[in-house]
Amino acid sequence: MTKTAALIHNDAAGPVPSRTLLSRAVRELERGGWEIDVYEPESGRSISDLASQAVHQQKDAVFVAGGDGTVGSVAAVLAGSDTALGVLPAGTANVWAQELGLRGLDWIHLYALEEAARRLVEGSVREVDVGVCNDLAFLMWTGIGLDAQVVSAMEPRERWEKTFGIAHYASQALVSTMMYTGVPMRVSSGEKQWERRFLMAIASNIRSYAGGIVELSPDAKVDDGLLEFWLFEGKNMADALWIVLQILRGDLMETPGVVHFQAAEALFEAEGTLTLHMDGEPRQMEPPLRFSVKHKSLKIICPAERTNPLYTVLHPPVLPGSSPGSEL
Repeated sequence: MTKTAALIHNDAAGPVPSRTLLSRAVRELERGGWEIDVYEPESGRSISDLASQAVHQQKDAVFVAGGDGTVGSVAAVLAGSDTALGVLPAGTANVWAQELGLRGLDWIHLYALEEAARRLVEGSVREVDVGVCNDLAFLMWTGIGLDAQVVSAMEPRERWEKTFGIAHYASQALVSTMMYTGVPMRVSSGEKQWERRFLMAIASNIRSYAGGIVELSPDAKVDDGLLEFWLFEGKNMADALWIVLQILRGDLMETPGVVHFQAAEALFEAEGTLTLHMDGEPRQMEPPLRFSVKHKSLKIICPAERTNPLYTVLHPPVLPGSSPGSEL
């Protein structure tokens, strides 16, 4: 049975021009029974428009050849539909692909897109959660504060800057840290409330953070109906450097000034416009920010990996070869 899909290709993503490499991935998908229409958007808005078009046309899937920002934009549109999301990692960090166990495209792994397509053809479909901040959906995380300032300072980037992704991120983080004094916020969830000056506040749906450099939430599950919230108290460079050190050490649970909780809902209140990022894309939003979860609202095509700790149930509920548009 032929399955239909749109493939949205963001050639501006990542350190490696991917247009010439994409055809090999398309051939792998076609060999696996997919009928593919390839689109190359020119702006972030057109990415969402193309994803909406695929849903309207009742495509079985949308494959994304791009980075985490492109993936997040498409996921936000597909949530609640029967159109599944498949990822061919062509971005800089490719954090979502890393979570699924897919290797990203770089100058060493030039056949990564082809390999990812082959593994997705042999894979299965799962239902995963999507986070919501006010009316905007996100797949991986939303960050407020210092990390959002770093993202805002970095984006958009030239391709040569993406080649030095980690070094570039570290240099921008250092510059931002020198001048940043935190945000006074009141965070509440259920009967609990924290009112302090925070350097960073994070709502995460997955384990990795900071471009995949650290595993911030090792116990996170992408299908449990909960978000992982992290609040980092502080007001100066010394506080920021201490927090970064603890994050890199993976030693946060007992660190003074760090709050962690799991919840399906939370409210962030503050004065003035907040700088944040959603799936790595910078934004400005007016508080209060209301976080919630659309439980198992997004279908994803994942590799045939039966031991990935990202899921609450290890074995995929849909067998390889089933239509992504079918009910789970």
